[in-house]
Amino acid sequence: MKYTTLPNTDIKVSKICLGTMTWGNQNTQGEGFSQMDFALDKGVNFFDVAELYPVPATKETYAETERIIGNWFAKTGHRDKVVLATKIAGTGDYTAHIRTNGFSKDALNEAVDNSLKRLQTDYIDLYQLHWPERQTKMFGTRDYVHNPNDPWEDNFNEILHNLDNIIKSGKIRQVGISNEGAWGTMRYLQESEQHNLPRMITIQNAYSLINRVFEVDLAEVAHRENIGLLAYSPMAFGVLSGKYIKGTAGDDTRLKLFPRFARYSGEKATEATKRYLKIAEDNNMSLAQMSLAFVNDRPFLTSNIIGATSLKQLEENIDSINVSLSEDVMKAINAVHAELPNPAP
Repeated sequence: MKYTTLPNTDIKVSKICLGTMTWGNQNTQGEGFSQMDFALDKGVNFFDVAELYPVPATKETYAETERIIGNWFAKTGHRDKVVLATKIAGTGDYTAHIRTNGFSKDALNEAVDNSLKRLQTDYIDLYQLHWPERQTKMFGTRDYVHNPNDPWEDNFNEILHNLDNIIKSGKIRQVGISNEGAWGTMRYLQESEQHNLPRMITIQNAYSLINRVFEVDLAEVAHRENIGLLAYSPMAFGVLSGKYIKGTAGDDTRLKLFPRFARYSGEKATEATKRYLKIAEDNNMSLAQMSLAFVNDRPFLTSNIIGATSLKQLEENIDSINVSLSEDVMKAINAVHAELPNPAP
């Protein structure tokens, strides 16, 4: 395994992070336990979860993933071996069953306390805001369209003050953001610097061969402001395994179970994936390992969040840390990207 540190801290994390959002839906508790055992044995010390997991978020399965991790901690006593990240749910229709008061003081305190209970721990290493509260660019869109009727009012300073109090209580160590844009990221950093408030150290956004939108502007922010990318969906919901193109995907795969995520399998995304598959096969690699190795090697990456529904998938995904892409492979990848940029934003 390769390791880095969370920016501006001395917290050592594996460059592969164990994603957990299938546990409690596609995966049982026992399977989640097996994945955590296997990942830890392979040197993965960084686990990521969220209070709304598993995905898709429903009232019936709400927070089941955190409960599974908490039960594993209780069984194994391995809390001290794991850097644990979780998130407060953002606002939106899909989280109305959780709460409706956004990132208010009451919401943050309630969310942190409930996560601690479910996770059976007294601290969280990295606490993240899952979505911006304001109306901004969402899944499946490339461009920001301003809504003059957005009721949101600037509350970056208030949020950071409330997070500061929670940090001082010892319940969380560091804070980060997720699904945020360049403007929101810079506003958080500005408030931190000007008012001596906690600094967002990571940004968890989607990033893969078929969604490199992060590079448009956030990559520069990451470099210049030292905020690390935690890349999620590096396999684009399994599309970048090649199984849908090859016709080997079972009926229990994510895109067949949850067609709402069809953005990963549109016409242009499929064409780009076919081309990436050829590059991988021409260079004696699986598409999965090439896709993950590409993300692992990005200079703005702190950790690559990989998920799997089987131990076989998990082993292949973790082993991507040992794959290096040649200059010729990178040229071929970038040639496809130039012709079919970001087909699955």
